[in-house]
Amino acid sequence: MFFLFILFIVIPIIELYIIVQVAQTTGVFNSIALLILVSLIGAWLVKAEGTGVLKKIRQQLMNAEMPNKEIVDGGLILLAGALMLTPGFLTDAFGLLLLFPVTRPIFRTLIIRKVKKNPLSYGSSKNNRTGKGHRKNSFIYFQNRNSEIIDIPDNQNFGDTPIIEDD
Repeated sequence: MFFLFILFIVIPIIELYIIVQVAQTTGVFNSIALLILVSLIGAWLVKAEGTGVLKKIRQQLMNAEMPNKEIVDGGLILLAGALMLTPGFLTDAFGLLLLFPVTRPIFRTLIIRKVKKNPLSYGSSKNNRTGKGHRKNSFIYFQNRNSEIIDIPDNQNFGDTPIIEDD
């Protein structure tokens, strides 16, 4: 809730304040032109960086490697594109930080660390059972409509039927 308050209330107020300050300094038309110019440059950078990441992903998949870092980079570039198209200097600055290959690894490391600490899980379990072939925090874990928990162990082939456990 606090995050949404900051996202939808605080950041737009800060953006408006910065836009007004820039408009008072440079003039209204110059500030509008600057916002449009930064958005166009951002869109071009997003296209260039996104294409590069897609080539890296394709190359790693052809080599039978999992493109973990490149997938996170693709998400960061997508977020940067959304920020660059949002009018405002603060969001543009943060979007540029996500776009530059020099600063992107900082954010990638933070995201990978967060995902490793709290693996993605769908649904919830009252007790995290650890049995044969199961991990306490498995990455693939979800709850279906019948409230059955399906946990796919690491050593299970995708052709096998999943193990169904009761809560």
